[in-house]
Amino acid sequence: MHDLVRITDVAPRDGLQNERAIVPTADKVRLIELLLRARVDEIEATSFVSPKWIPQLADAEDVLAGVRKDISATPTCLLSPPLPEGEGAGTDPIHSAHPTTLSVLVPNAKGFERALTIHRSGLPLKIAVFTAASETFSRKNTNATIAETIERFNQFLPAAFDEGMLVRMYISCAVACPFEGAIAPNNVRAVADKLLALAPEDALDDGRVEIDLGDTIGAAHPGDITALLGAFTPTEIDQLLVMHLHDTQGRAADCARAAIEAGVRSFDASAGGLGGCPYAGTTGNPAPGNIATTALLDTITPMGMETNIDRAALDEASAFARSIIEKARP
Repeated sequence: MHDLVRITDVAPRDGLQNERAIVPTADKVRLIELLLRARVDEIEATSFVSPKWIPQLADAEDVLAGVRKDISATPTCLLSPPLPEGEGAGTDPIHSAHPTTLSVLVPNAKGFERALTIHRSGLPLKIAVFTAASETFSRKNTNATIAETIERFNQFLPAAFDEGMLVRMYISCAVACPFEGAIAPNNVRAVADKLLALAPEDALDDGRVEIDLGDTIGAAHPGDITALLGAFTPTEIDQLLVMHLHDTQGRAADCARAAIEAGVRSFDASAGGLGGCPYAGTTGNPAPGNIATTALLDTITPMGMETNIDRAALDEASAFARSIIEKARP
């Protein structure tokens, strides 16, 4: 078991998609630039979802174009393949110190085609798909059953794997559902097995697939996390799983400790604690969002864990994340 924890910052996508106000594209690009400088391992940059459903992320192509323009002036720190020859040829040590992956959420084949166009242009992207361990939540969130969401993925994941793309597979409501209550760990395991069946053996062997377990409404106690992870093998916990914790009840840090003790070495977090499931709060009183990236660091570092993150740069990114939300809200 290794002591390096991998952190994905989801603020630009998950942190912004439920905001009522529209955050300007330039602010999103600036937030991603600051997270790149903070050397987080992965940044979930945007989503290729229909603008009709999530207008907050209607500028996905523009955001990625802005990010590409920014990193073209400095050494790229994105996952291989790199930017085309001649781009990213500077000597900025902040950007060159650590490789960062850019990921995007794709809900269906149409969203995948949009992501693939950018990926093939030379800006390498990891894609993320999402289903749930709760049938009710799946229907309300995606207008489809769990089986139907997985069938949607099967329409484009073979092409993604043929392109050599990394693939993240989210399972929402891995602990509890706002409509169905507690979710049994074996139910989560069953959904995970169906997702993994979509991946070819070489992608699994090469580590190009991960399963991201979401405590979507922040209902978990540490014991719930331990029980959930008991449905997976130690090797899967170490190499396959990611934990996505929400701090709705103020227990995300304790749950992160439980996950670390069980062997998890990959987490999602959000600069400034942005985000939050709309089903866990109300319009006038939104629930607290994802565990803040700084809070996650403060939790795992005393446990002897290491990260690649530059804390001072992360503090700057977190302050900026909070400022753009404050500016955007009425």
